[in-house]
Amino acid sequence: MQRWLTLIFCLVVLSSFALVSCSSNPEISSEVNTPNSAPQSTSTTANAGNLAMSNYTPRLDGKATVEMTVNGSPITIEVDGENAPITAGNFVDLVERGFYNGLTFHRVVKDPQPFVAQGGDPQGTGTGGFVDPQSKKPRYVPLEIKLEGQEQPVYSKAIGRQAGFSAPPVALTHKKGAIAMARSQAPDSASSQFYFALSDIDFLDGDYAVFGYVTEGMDVVEGIKQGDRIQSAKVTSGLDNLKK
Repeated sequence: MQRWLTLIFCLVVLSSFALVSCSSNPEISSEVNTPNSAPQSTSTTANAGNLAMSNYTPRLDGKATVEMTVNGSPITIEVDGENAPITAGNFVDLVERGFYNGLTFHRVVKDPQPFVAQGGDPQGTGTGGFVDPQSKKPRYVPLEIKLEGQEQPVYSKAIGRQAGFSAPPVALTHKKGAIAMARSQAPDSASSQFYFALSDIDFLDGDYAVFGYVTEGMDVVEGIKQGDRIQSAKVTSGLDNLKK
């Protein structure tokens, strides 16, 4: 009996950390039981290899620095376009547009242990994403995971523990201070929602796209509460690496 109770407890704890939506709704994923609440894409990628081509934009060819202000204090983020060019390019482009200014952190999970602080939803409910003002269509970016020693990232495919594989040696890990894209069950459903890792959560490596790290202001990140707003976000260096 004790063995079964221990197993059930472990499953419950793991399910509380899942960032994958269980919603069957093709438009919006559920916020109720999961930290992730990114919109779910209804489209699929016919040729994932094409996503790695240099003409996929926005794209960050190199690194950039973003300063995000929360609760009156700055958070400095090094955005890594060398290892995650498409994911990093999407984030820097949204920062440059002023998209994140005023948005809330709608999901902050600190119990039973520090997990994530998630924001970037224009609706503030965990159900929205970026809609291009010109095309009037939502923008989704592919799941982008670069393994150590490889020149190109793997696209549109989860390759970590959540997908049933052993932990891969990824170039950008979910160590404390990592910033990564939230998504729904569909690999290519990330849009604008991101999360800060509040502790080392390497069991997400290979399943969610890390694209940078907090270099200063981690104490500010750790102090974020649900409902806190991003007062401002700006690119302070590396904007010339953004290709649009």
